[in-house]
Amino acid sequence: MSSPVERAERRWAIVLLTPFLLTLVVFFGFAIVRVFYLSFFHYDFFNEVEWAGLENYLSLFTNDLFVKAVVNTVSFALVTTIIQCGLALAAAIALNNRIRAQGLFRTVFYLPSIMSSAAVTLIFLWFYQRNGYFNYFLSGIWQWRMPIVVLFTIAAGVHIAITLWERSRRLPATWMEPANAALALLAGVLGMSLLLVTGIVGPEAPSRLGVPWLTTRDHFGPMPVPLWAIMIQNAFTTFPMYMLIFLAGLQSVPRHLYEAADIDGAGGWNKFRYITLPSLKPVTFLVLTMSLIGTLQLFDQVALYGTATPLESKVTLAYFIYDASIGGAQVAEVGKASAAAIVLALLTLLVVTLQRRLGRFTA
Repeated sequence: MSSPVERAERRWAIVLLTPFLLTLVVFFGFAIVRVFYLSFFHYDFFNEVEWAGLENYLSLFTNDLFVKAVVNTVSFALVTTIIQCGLALAAAIALNNRIRAQGLFRTVFYLPSIMSSAAVTLIFLWFYQRNGYFNYFLSGIWQWRMPIVVLFTIAAGVHIAITLWERSRRLPATWMEPANAALALLAGVLGMSLLLVTGIVGPEAPSRLGVPWLTTRDHFGPMPVPLWAIMIQNAFTTFPMYMLIFLAGLQSVPRHLYEAADIDGAGGWNKFRYITLPSLKPVTFLVLTMSLIGTLQLFDQVALYGTATPLESKVTLAYFIYDASIGGAQVAEVGKASAAAIVLALLTLLVVTLQRRLGRFTA
């Protein structure tokens, strides 16, 4: 038998959860049931529903655009998840160390995740134009490749020297300290400038690269080039949130494990492999799950690119559902869109389940 206090706590928990549960039932539960129902009918918002059976599902797999959407969605989800989770973990490890101006670096790294997705998409849309910033940036890198190599060579040498000097004074210096990296980069810029003035190194003849980021149907690896462009933007705006989650996980790792490893003479790589990664298993599962779900359901950034990109080069399952129902179809195919939505839900469930089984992570 539960005590009166426990029964009162249970009642208050139900009362406080009721608004959320009602919202969940009305806007999610009813929507799922409605979509599943409509997936077996022909419907166009205006006429009466007409029984279709499995026709909507069977027609999807003979639809070239749907097959393309499935391939694009899975490829985008896998590539983007690996990249943004790797960036998030690396940034979290760097910012978890005791470094100078730690709060400033954490704020700067986190800023992209709170920016408006629509505003960022419009900025990137401008950047990706044939004469936009990205092509201008790549052209500049190619033209100045030799000075850039010199810059980073000097910066790497200075960074190594500073870190070794601080360690010789028994200061808690790490190889990934941003303050030392900034100082080394400044030294590299000064050294490169001196070599440029003296004429020892210099840029190549100017040339303009014209990479068609948005207007091409060409593939690079598993995805069309426009999806790579969207991936860069998605990783830029999303990895800071995952960095924050990893940072919270790193700060919960017991310090005595690292102290015991130091006593045993373990190096940085062994501590990362045998202490940090195992301790981050639940956090890693959470981040991977959130990333997979978010990338499998990618829609807003694709939609905001509009007619600037060929449909088959950017289409994802979520955008296919929109395009078939209210987006670009002359006659709304709500039944087909509903069937595609069920396929997307099942695909998301399948990918997350496989990720958990294969990764052997515990939630």
